Amino acid sequence: MKNKIIGSLKHIEKENEIEILLACETGSRAWGFPSPDSDYDVRIIYKHKPEWYLTIKEGKDSIDLMLEENEIDISGWELRKSLRLLQKSNPPLLERIQSPEIYLVNNEFLESINTTSKNFYSKIATIHHYAGMARKAFSEVDGNSKFKLKKLFYSLRASLACKWIVQRDEIVPIEFPVMLEGISIDESIKTRIQELIELKSMKSESYLHSGELEVQDLIKESLFEADEKSKSLPSANGNVNELNNLLRQFVS
Repeated sequence: MKNKIIGSLKHIEKENEIEILLACETGSRAWGFPSPDSDYDVRIIYKHKPEWYLTIKEGKDSIDLMLEENEIDISGWELRKSLRLLQKSNPPLLERIQSPEIYLVNNEFLESINTTSKNFYSKIATIHHYAGMARKAFSEVDGNSKFKLKKLFYSLRASLACKWIVQRDEIVPIEFPVMLEGISIDESIKTRIQELIELKSMKSESYLHSGELEVQDLIKESLFEADEKSKSLPSANGNVNELNNLLRQFVS
């Protein structure tokens, strides 16, 4: 599958006359809790030739494709758009530049954007993003006798990202096991979550689960904590000239 994805990415580069600076896996396969039938969520950051940036009217700044009978989802943002999102501490962007599964990469670019991202990391922006994600997914779990295990994990991961933001000064890691080990919660719940990761690795995306009241209480407690502490969290302090320089460095 990796070879198929790389081949598709090379075709996209040629067809669109772009250069992919980063192509990586996101979603459950990058988070660390895939199901056997999980889709491949490939995300890219790409650049155009210099003349594309020297026009009065800005061109289309994103790509979205579904391949292999909806098994491979490829989408991405042009470099300038990506840097604008970085300025806003956009969590999906912060996740993809940390991905453990990389298909194509300009190593100099990846190192540069990861270094720059630290100056634009906003705790208040990211906690609002993850809290919203957690609540949306948890609405399909809370109060239901049966629910999709994937929805429990979506809400759990996002709510524990909120806890990471409250407890830690580093950017939230994309890999859920890293996040889980880096926060302070009861060890017995950590053990149960690890057992659920193993269970999910053997069940389809449509698998229905039940119970897990302690895990659900952890989600609720994490979201309550996020609400209580989000107002006092700091925003970013990056200088936009850093982003301008990064854009010029890789477009020239």
